[in-house]
Amino acid sequence: MLIHPANYAIEELRGCIAPVTTLTGPGRGIHSRSATERLQATVLAAFERKEEVYLTIRSSKK
Repeated sequence: MLIHPANYAIEELRGCIAPVTTLTGPGRGIHSRSATERLQATVLAAFERKEEVYLTIRSSKK
């Protein structure tokens, strides 16, 4: 699994995860690069503190 910037999941991803700051529609979001950078900084800081990091993915569909 890879995590990288992408604002249009349907067109740009094939099984990867792309963080975004705001969802704008099905498979779409904005500011993916800044969201990815924030996630990376948070995770790397946790690794430096020898903490475990877990990623939980939940569907917002009801």
